Amino acid sequence: MLKIHLAVFLFGFAGLFGKFLSCSPFIIVLGRTFFAALALFVYAKMFSRTPLFNFNRTAFLFLILQGILLACHWVTFFLAIQISSVAVGLVTFSSFPLFVTFMEPFFFKEPLKKRDITTAITVFAGILLVIPDVDFSNNVTLGGFYGILSGLSFAVLALVNRKNVMISDPIAVAFYQNLFAALFLILPILISPILVLGPRAPDLSDLPLLILLGVVFTAMAHTFFIQSLTKIRAQTASVIAGLEPVYGIVFAFFLLNEVPRVRTLAGGVVIISATIAAGVFSRKS
Repeated sequence: MLKIHLAVFLFGFAGLFGKFLSCSPFIIVLGRTFFAALALFVYAKMFSRTPLFNFNRTAFLFLILQGILLACHWVTFFLAIQISSVAVGLVTFSSFPLFVTFMEPFFFKEPLKKRDITTAITVFAGILLVIPDVDFSNNVTLGGFYGILSGLSFAVLALVNRKNVMISDPIAVAFYQNLFAALFLILPILISPILVLGPRAPDLSDLPLLILLGVVFTAMAHTFFIQSLTKIRAQTASVIAGLEPVYGIVFAFFLLNEVPRVRTLAGGVVIISATIAAGVFSRKS
């Protein structure tokens, strides 16, 4: 329980790097995934003795897809935060259960339960509270849009993770997800550096924060989260993970002086409550 709470605590803080770092989301995610993959490789080789190269072609292709989805998820996540606020980015990202609810039955031929539909409708109502209007010249709306895209890509990633049962060791999966995400992000940077990097070139002064984000707030957080799942139920973990936006909003308030709008807080309460309630009911069923 201590490890999973620490992991979620670190995940919640990670969103603030979208404000701490002045470089583009592409560079943030490239640095995050590269240093996370490096740290996970060292951990697997020196401490956990995790086999990293024991997979077949099908699993390899799935891992490439997982890496691409992870890159898309984090780029849109940091875009949402940089355009709007930490609170808007975290709350709209928390919409991913809405997408999982309707995609999972399609992917796995499972029945769609009324309880899940109720949860999805509640989450959608929370999103409507956060988004003020459909005017994309409004930074809150645009940031919320990218946050929702982040939630969508994360939902697809979660379903692909479930589908890819070829590789059972989660440390290996986390390593390859971050590695392929980093490799995937190199392509758009090489093809269109000005469009991707924005007006400001990457600065060496950002490097320490990128290392910190990759090693502590990504690799270490994922390791703690994975280790906790060997002792507690997945449903319990999902409920605790619902605290991530709460931590992020609190940190942003104290460290960035970001005061969330009342609508954002209200939407966040609705979305997080629905997600936690779904986890609790799932555990009881």
